Amino acid sequence: MTLPARDLTTSYTIDIQPLDGTVTAWRGDAMLAQSDRAQVMFETRLQPTVYFPVEDICAEITGVSDLQTFCPFKGTATYRGLRIDGTDLDAAIWCYDSPLPESRRLAGYAAFMPGIASTLDTGDTLLPPPQDGHLSGALVDWLLREAPAIPTPEDLTRALAHNMIAHGIAISRISIMIWSLHPMIAGRNFVWEKDGDSVNSYAPSYEIHDHPGFVNSPLRHVAAGLGGVRARLADGSADSDSFPILQDLRAKGATDYVAMPMPFSDGRKNVLTLTCDHPDGFTTANLGLVFECSPLISRLFEVFTLKDNARSLLETYLGRRTGARVLGGEIRRGDGDEIDAAIMFCDLRGSTRLAETMARDDYLSLLNAFFETASTHVEEMGGEVLKFIGDAVLAVFPADTTPDEACDRALQAAQRIVRACHAETRPMHCAAGLDFGRVTYGNVGSQGRLDFTVIGQAANVAARLGDYGKQNNHAIVTSDAFCRAGCTLLPLGPVPLHNVAEPVMAFAAATG
Repeated sequence: MTLPARDLTTSYTIDIQPLDGTVTAWRGDAMLAQSDRAQVMFETRLQPTVYFPVEDICAEITGVSDLQTFCPFKGTATYRGLRIDGTDLDAAIWCYDSPLPESRRLAGYAAFMPGIASTLDTGDTLLPPPQDGHLSGALVDWLLREAPAIPTPEDLTRALAHNMIAHGIAISRISIMIWSLHPMIAGRNFVWEKDGDSVNSYAPSYEIHDHPGFVNSPLRHVAAGLGGVRARLADGSADSDSFPILQDLRAKGATDYVAMPMPFSDGRKNVLTLTCDHPDGFTTANLGLVFECSPLISRLFEVFTLKDNARSLLETYLGRRTGARVLGGEIRRGDGDEIDAAIMFCDLRGSTRLAETMARDDYLSLLNAFFETASTHVEEMGGEVLKFIGDAVLAVFPADTTPDEACDRALQAAQRIVRACHAETRPMHCAAGLDFGRVTYGNVGSQGRLDFTVIGQAANVAARLGDYGKQNNHAIVTSDAFCRAGCTLLPLGPVPLHNVAEPVMAFAAATG
């Protein structure tokens, strides 16, 4: 007898049927399972899957695997190993410990992973081949044709919600949690709600991982690889109270909820959640459509995330101004400009002794505090930190308007850094060298390893003036080329500097 093929091509469908007679699974000559109560599941575009009662599996079932997968119709699958003829096979079977309503008949059943059973004997019953089918319709058409042109993730989230509703999917809320590569921001969460038709964007810090609201949330459950979440909120089941947010959503009239992994190509597990307000909850067909479209939805958001990650990483490692230039295409050796700029080289004093006498973590904490102080005041005064060199900061203040204005901003930044370092709980001492001149601002290096920096006499003189200040107990030393903006100066006369051909007329500047 051949079971009739089910029409699974028009929409996503799940159908579970009992199998008549005795069904046996073999691995070579070893019997894996034999049962008169086996069932077969037909699911859109998948091979028919035979499930055996767990008690009818003959092979020894071993430990639970770390692998977990999620289906919004069956639930979270857990995987277990088998010991066959003395050989341990990890993740050889899967089962649903708490199957969802659409698949409740799978409770207490397990299926073999592909390749585990070499022979499946269904007796006189022949299983039909899968029906390929294809996705079609307004939602798929929109995802393929129009969605890629949407300019922002917020706009994409709103448009996705509108198109789901137009397709007959009764959603009242969408949440998309995307993890990021950023030194301070853990990720971005886009939340659309039907009331108000608004998209709120959140950028939580890494403290989110310890926040009670996240620790006991579906977002954390899915992101941690624990599978997905499906909760029928209207029927008051145990699952509907498993997370505090589900209680809040039910109080607002939600009837059904699903949180599913939305993996990126690098394996990161982002999270897509949908909340339903239809009295009957999500239909299998509509939720199946979203489930099958989720890889494409994921890729659309991954494009935004890659752009955001590229920008944030370039800004983090190169600075905002320099990062924007590299992202704008200045990526070849020699790309850059000659600019007039004030250059500041600010060095932490006594760092060698501190490194020798302080515990490693304490010293790194002190060094990071110095870098944070210097970077904050440089950026507040319109400059940019180009790099950290050992225990020193190299910063540039381009003369966007006049030399006087650039020098004034650089001097104020240096004064603020010196005062802020002295005011720390553990006072820090630093010395800054300042010069002004024409420098090359661009890429230097090898063919495959570039550095975006400033090259020129002003950068060299600023560094040497900083060294001179450290040796002679001057917190801020400027050159005669530096526009002094009315600051009180102490002439230091011509100062010979290492690797500078002629002595430089130098001045010690007041710290404020």
